[in-house]
Amino acid sequence: FSYAPWCPACQSLQPEWEKFAEWGEDLDVNIAKVDVTDQPGLSGRFVITALPTIYHCKDGEFRRYQGQRTKNDFINFISDQEWKSIEPVSSWFGPCSVLMSSMSALFQLSMWIRHCHNYFTENVGMPVWGSYAIFALATLFSGLILGLIMVFLADCLCPSKRHRPQQHHYQKKLAPESARLLKKLDEEQEADEEDLSDDEAEDKEEADRNSSTNAVRQRPVNLAAATEKS
Repeated sequence: FSYAPWCPACQSLQPEWEKFAEWGEDLDVNIAKVDVTDQPGLSGRFVITALPTIYHCKDGEFRRYQGQRTKNDFINFISDQEWKSIEPVSSWFGPCSVLMSSMSALFQLSMWIRHCHNYFTENVGMPVWGSYAIFALATLFSGLILGLIMVFLADCLCPSKRHRPQQHHYQKKLAPESARLLKKLDEEQEADEEDLSDDEAEDKEEADRNSSTNAVRQRPVNLAAATEKS
């Protein structure tokens, strides 16, 4: 079970728990107690919101004991397998889950900050505001470092298309030139079509002239042939 030295309920439970611990070998269980002031990470890992808190652990499953706190009740809970009637803690909130491990790390970090604050104010003789200023600067610096790391990782995993704006600008610059080029090509095509039409008209006129000349030549020939017949 988890306890704290300053907790009155934990102090009243101590004698009964020590008597129950003597039955550990007979019941084939490990009976232990943990001081949360020395192990602050357990408060976050087991979500300890009240003291004392008793857990039964078996085969990776954790169940919270909420029965009577006497030696006989503890013994019956194990020997009669009363723990089977209690729903185990969800795997999401189990002590071995990632979520609870993160909570444990946060609790340990908070205790470390508290110890550092006490060291600055009591051992070094630094004023309280000076200790707060150090933690504020450390928080700011760590935030900047973490932000740079996140930006670097994001740039490595999802690289941005840096050259796209330059290409877009380049395309904007080339747009008038391409328009002029297209216009010039259209004008040349229209001029070629006009030249072709002029050539076709000249060819047609020449063909008409040839046909009229042939017709004039054929008429005298026909008149001479008619005279001879007559």
